[in-house]
Amino acid sequence: MTAVTRLVTHAELDEADTNARQLSVSARLEAALADGRSVVLLDDRGWSSFLSGDGADIREWASAEDIADTARMVVGPDGPFDGQTEEQAEAAHWAALADILKRHGVDTAGPELARLPHDVTFGERLRAWLAGA
Repeated sequence: MTAVTRLVTHAELDEADTNARQLSVSARLEAALADGRSVVLLDDRGWSSFLSGDGADIREWASAEDIADTARMVVGPDGPFDGQTEEQAEAAHWAALADILKRHGVDTAGPELARLPHDVTFGERLRAWLAGA
């Protein structure tokens, strides 16, 4: 059975909702497997950042490092809800991701996933936007 070697969040620019004052990015979390395959864990995440003020340009504020940090944050774990503690919310998040992997034939546990390296890759449109194209 193959193992998960790392987590990868793919971040891409949402051009339709990005302008001088707003940056919108979608994020897809995948598990990279030792056999070269990957499994999509979350594909419904993303965020928008806004600036206000005359002449504001979000490119002056946004950096690749900030975008990568935010991408890792939006794919979880989420904060606690319904009386959960932070630890319970984190454990539930990692357990849910482990369950997705098990449905794909990958046997792993939530705590193992939480310890993996987590890379962020930028899509072509996002790289071009960061370069000022």
